[in-house]
Amino acid sequence: MSFPRFTLRGFRRPREVARLSLGELERRAMEVVWQKQELSVRDLFYELKQKWAYTTLMTTLDRLHKKGILNRRKERRAFFYSPRISREQLEQGIATDLIDSLLAHSSSGTAPLLSCFVEVVSEKDRKLLDELERLVREKRRKLQERNHSREEE
Repeated sequence: MSFPRFTLRGFRRPREVARLSLGELERRAMEVVWQKQELSVRDLFYELKQKWAYTTLMTTLDRLHKKGILNRRKERRAFFYSPRISREQLEQGIATDLIDSLLAHSSSGTAPLLSCFVEVVSEKDRKLLDELERLVREKRRKLQERNHSREEE
């Protein structure tokens, strides 16, 4: 069964949410930081081919540090930035927030949302559906183990 695709007013698709959670320059900076693993503002300035003002890049890296995405250490007069989270952790955090928000705002319960999720996954790739099934079984097993260990305490 195929569901119509449309955009609700005020609702953004996951790709858009990811783009909006970090601005364009923040995303570019993160790509460089993930690639280099540690850099200074000056390093970023040259990596981005001097397209932005040095002070703009300094503000951007500081903002990413304050958001908890980058670590920062000081060496003499320069700050060096390194990733606090991986690209995968950022994407998972965005996805978790999105799904949590959808579940919280589902007025008719979670069944329609879960049904749509399974439908979209199966349309995309049959292997994804198999992976979803494997993940559900694994999660159930872990929850049973956790419940069993609590009962023993």
